[in-house]
Amino acid sequence: MLTSTQRDIVKATVPLLETGGEALTAHFYRILLAEHPEVRPLFNQAHQASGAQSRALAHGVLMYAKHIDRLEAIGGLAAQIVNKHVSLQVQPEHYPLVGQCLLRSIREVLGAEVATDAVIDAWAAAYGQLAGILIGAERAAYDSNAQAAGGWAGARAFRITQKVRESAEIVSFVLAPADGAPVMAFQPGQYIGLKLVIDGDEVRRNYSLSAAPNGQSYRISVKREAGGRVSQFLHDRLQPGDTIDLFPPAGEFVLPAGSKPLVLISGGVGITPLLAMLEAVLPSGRPVHFIHCARDAAVHAFRDTIDALAVRHPHLTRRYCYAEYTDAEHAAQAPRPDAVGLLSTAQLGAWLPASRDVEACFVGPKGFMQAVRRQLLDLGVPAAQTRWEFFGPASALA
Repeated sequence: MLTSTQRDIVKATVPLLETGGEALTAHFYRILLAEHPEVRPLFNQAHQASGAQSRALAHGVLMYAKHIDRLEAIGGLAAQIVNKHVSLQVQPEHYPLVGQCLLRSIREVLGAEVATDAVIDAWAAAYGQLAGILIGAERAAYDSNAQAAGGWAGARAFRITQKVRESAEIVSFVLAPADGAPVMAFQPGQYIGLKLVIDGDEVRRNYSLSAAPNGQSYRISVKREAGGRVSQFLHDRLQPGDTIDLFPPAGEFVLPAGSKPLVLISGGVGITPLLAMLEAVLPSGRPVHFIHCARDAAVHAFRDTIDALAVRHPHLTRRYCYAEYTDAEHAAQAPRPDAVGLLSTAQLGAWLPASRDVEACFVGPKGFMQAVRRQLLDLGVPAAQTRWEFFGPASALA
């Protein structure tokens, strides 16, 4: 039970977390992954190497400490954490390991003079409170997935039925359950967890579902990443007929309800969750403005798909922006974009509907999303009507 005195102690550590939180969480991950190899499949080692995971955890710990006396203020962050945990199948037995390593890191990084017994006790109580909240929410999600029509608990075997090259960098995989039974529905925008064994090592990853629910199969579309162990394995070694394990769909970034015009803005492979949203919403007749930014024509995936949807659905307006369009591409008659260069505020404004009372969803690299969010706000789109998704550890866009 977290006492009022312990809450005050935790809040008093906020300045330390603001200046040294990333060093603390980096130390935490070194201890956790070295001493508890059983949890390594839950973590993307590329994110560890880049520091993205440490920064995301430092942000989460800081937000928790700041709002320890009014946890409703971190509701969105908590939902992100729960969904990521569910997609990777984090279990209650993992929490004590994390807690032990976190408390040890606080002591070792801050030093005994700062991290006194009272501070450690306060953080132990605070962590226990947080762990209880997350475990309860995750248990509810696991139970819901197991009881849903076509749902399941834990890993379920799926067979690759199609492998389709969508661009120079992106390949789609259609996955159907090996048992031939139906699969649970999901909300467009959500992702699926994969469990793979690569050269004897278990790894787990999340990939957005890139097609609307159909009750029979799922589709993911994967970009080949330079040095990406999992993406290269999927591109080079998996073929139709192969079987992989999937965890049930998860994610809080979903198609906004309502009848307001929908603006979908993607950068690169960020197009994937927005495709599922687009396919799901078009039959309703809701106006949709689809804007996709790509490096060039060769890496622009799903252009033919979007163009065909626009022919069938006149309430869909689509625009494409390429960072580059060369004379050689023009000579080769490569598909032309509507604009060349980075997406600007002026260009985005010209492509938005006249009324800014829209629902806007955007996904792409972090810098791209920072720019798009700033542009939308500058153009008058209400902040509460903007939504985005991170591929990898979530962090602040502001």
